[in-house]
Amino acid sequence: MRKLIPVAVAALALACAATAGAALVPGVYDPGNTGCVTSSYNDGVLHLAKNCATSTNASAGADITGLDGQTFQSASFTLANVGQCQGGSPRFNVTTSAGLFFLGCNNVTPTVNADGTATYTFTAASLAAAGQRVPTPTGTISGVSVLIDVQGTADLSNITVNGQLEKPAPTTEGGHGFAAACKDGGWKSFTAPSFRNQGQCVSYMAHHKTHEHEHRDR
Repeated sequence: MRKLIPVAVAALALACAATAGAALVPGVYDPGNTGCVTSSYNDGVLHLAKNCATSTNASAGADITGLDGQTFQSASFTLANVGQCQGGSPRFNVTTSAGLFFLGCNNVTPTVNADGTATYTFTAASLAAAGQRVPTPTGTISGVSVLIDVQGTADLSNITVNGQLEKPAPTTEGGHGFAAACKDGGWKSFTAPSFRNQGQCVSYMAHHKTHEHEHRDR
C-alpha cells in the first residue's frame, strides 16, 4: 500500500496517530511533486482534491492507524453528494496478510440521506448485494487508507472502520496534551520515532510543539 505523506496537521496530531488508538492522518501521495493534490480535515470533514489529470500519479487521502492485527468487519464514509463518487474513487485501500483490497464507492449501493449526502457502507453483505464486484478483505490488517486518485474533489465525513469513527488525534495547546499522549505506557506505542521512556517522549513532544509555534509565528 502506498503510504500517504502527512500534510497540514499539527505536530501532536501526527504523533498521537502513531499510537495504538485509531486515528486519521490526512496526507498526499505525490512522488512527482506536482502539488496538484491536497488533503485537509476541518469540522468533521476530510476534504480531498486532485486538481490534475486522472492519469497523473498522485492521490490525496488519509492513512488510518491503530488497526493492525484486526480482521476486516466493516468500513464506511459519507460523501457530500453522489456526484463525488467517480468510478472507484474515493475508496478504501485495505492491506492485509492476504493481500491488497480495494473498496471503491462504486462497489456498493449508497444510502442517500435527507440532506443529499450519500453514505457508502462496506461489509461482506453489502459487497455481495451489489454483485461482489471486488472481494471482501480477508486476513489480518496491516494498513488502511482512504483516498481519491481521480481528478476532482471529495468531501468525506463519518469515516468508520470496524465500527470506529476515524478522525485526527486531538491537539492541545500547552504541555498537557503531550503528557497525556505519553502516559500510561503510551510512549511504548510510538514507532517513528520510538522512545526509551516516558520522559523522553514528553520532551520530544514539547520540543516539536514549540517548533510548530515558532514556524507558525514567522
